[in-house]
Amino acid sequence: MGLKYLRAAMLVIAVILTGCDAASSPAPAVPAATVLSGKTMGTSWRVSVIGLDQTQATALQQKIQSQLDADDQLLSTWKKDSALMRFNASESLSPWPVSEAMADIITGAMRIGTKTDGAMDITVGPLVNLWGFGPQNQPVTTPTDEQIAAAKARTGLQHLTVTQEAGRQYLQKDLPDLFVDLSTVGEGYAADHLARLMEQEGIVRYLVSVGGALASRGMNGEDKPWRVAIQKPTDQENAVQAIVDINGHGISTSGSYRNYYELDGKRISHVIDPQTGQPITHNLVSVTVISPTALEADGWDTGLMVLGPKKAQEVVRREGLAVYMIVKEGDRFVPWMSPQFAAFLVHDKN
Repeated sequence: MGLKYLRAAMLVIAVILTGCDAASSPAPAVPAATVLSGKTMGTSWRVSVIGLDQTQATALQQKIQSQLDADDQLLSTWKKDSALMRFNASESLSPWPVSEAMADIITGAMRIGTKTDGAMDITVGPLVNLWGFGPQNQPVTTPTDEQIAAAKARTGLQHLTVTQEAGRQYLQKDLPDLFVDLSTVGEGYAADHLARLMEQEGIVRYLVSVGGALASRGMNGEDKPWRVAIQKPTDQENAVQAIVDINGHGISTSGSYRNYYELDGKRISHVIDPQTGQPITHNLVSVTVISPTALEADGWDTGLMVLGPKKAQEVVRREGLAVYMIVKEGDRFVPWMSPQFAAFLVHDKN
């Protein structure tokens, strides 16, 4: 059901509610967080808000699910009748009318793609499918060089443009079989969209998440900033690597250590390098990005993940990004963070 975002959502970012609903809270009790949750886009969503009664919470749950279902219908590569898949299925090279939301998502993603020298490439769909991480079935043998070359020939941001005419937004491709895959930014867009819904509902204290992308505003039930924990690259769900106060920003994590399969005796990562046409093999295992929006964070974490530790750090310094990386060195996991990220870091994890 929904988009099957086989990527960073596998690296869990845990929400820290700092005990705001603890039964031992003294009177007068702090306002408890109302936590709503559900499924969307092949992953899960979660919304924590302050100050709702049960009737309001029930109504909000329905509005959230309805909006996320619409987002899924816009962006899914798993639904043949989604807006994105109708564009992908068309072989027309003429301008294709799209919603303003779709145009904005693609424009933002392409901007990050350019700044990462093509590492974040939303046209990489043919390669994703070839390696078994898209709607097509997982391969039973390693793709040949010829198959990889053929798939690469159908990719490239230079083959896609976003235009506007008479107030309408259009996509245009110059390859009839170009396949756009927005799974690298879909969770971030949906998280931002949920944040806008909260604002429309008059809710000013919230933390929303879709998969591995989160956005927040205001304070939690203890009048403290919402805290988010970055999980260590292990299978232990509560192993915390670091905690941040995202303070009205978006955050997203991309990781390679969980979402993989074994093929011909090798571990195949879901993160595909558009330049080589193959899954990444470097030792960067996770990237967390904090940005003004979850969409930006979602796009940047993918691009940096593809680049690997050295090139990624160069881009981070050049762009002034708030980034936390974990690199595997032998049997150790070594963290690295930019000064911009350090400003969000919580040193007291209690």
